[in-house]
Amino acid sequence: MKIIDLSVAIENDVPVDPPGLGPQITYSGHKDGAAEMARFFPGLDIAELPGSEGWAVEQLTLTTHAGTHLDAPWHFASTMNGGERAWTIDEVPLDWCIRPGVKLDLRHLPDGHVATVDDMRLAVEETGHSLRPFDIVLVNTAAGAAYGQSDYIGRGCGIGRDATLWLLSQGVHITGTDAWSWDAPFSHTARRFAESRDAGLIWEGHKAGREGIFLHMEKLARLEELPSVGFTVSCLPVKVKGASAGWCRAVALFN
Repeated sequence: MKIIDLSVAIENDVPVDPPGLGPQITYSGHKDGAAEMARFFPGLDIAELPGSEGWAVEQLTLTTHAGTHLDAPWHFASTMNGGERAWTIDEVPLDWCIRPGVKLDLRHLPDGHVATVDDMRLAVEETGHSLRPFDIVLVNTAAGAAYGQSDYIGRGCGIGRDATLWLLSQGVHITGTDAWSWDAPFSHTARRFAESRDAGLIWEGHKAGREGIFLHMEKLARLEELPSVGFTVSCLPVKVKGASAGWCRAVALFN
């Protein structure tokens, strides 16, 4: 079996989140771990440990939306599917998270563009595949090539409300993007809002999830290496009780 890792690492000091929302990792090395280990074994001389080393440990402070993650319906709103209480990440059926994948190439769409139903239909047609219920749809945008760069958050197209609802109408429940958000970058949406004062433009793709059961991954990687079809996506989320998202080691599997 061939595996392509679609996930990015959680790491310090990479400009891929707005200021204040990035992860903070404190690393404790083997010497620190030796001192900690000695507390559990009275009378232990650190020099008696192999190499005078104990364990290495990392302490993380981060949101559930750091790194590659799967958003649960609870992230978008308190309700989903026309009024039901929205699922949190620990309530997502795991069998939904290992399904056939379909990659849509939207790299040609400009930064800030809000993808329409026609954009999505054309991208699906170019794959030569008809969407089936529970396919996992991955959207390759221009943001993927900018990951780690200072302009990453403002790069790539977003998926609009109508386009998201169209995917739901095809039976798709899980999608993903290599951009920071499923929606168009906030810098572009802010300009549209300033001109129109239409709050419906804000997070329109996310908010469409209230009308169905919708989950999506953000900050995927290496989508340009995938074929359009012929692979399985595994995106099992970490089980965080009552959370709006869970980190996932998203991978593409090929026989």
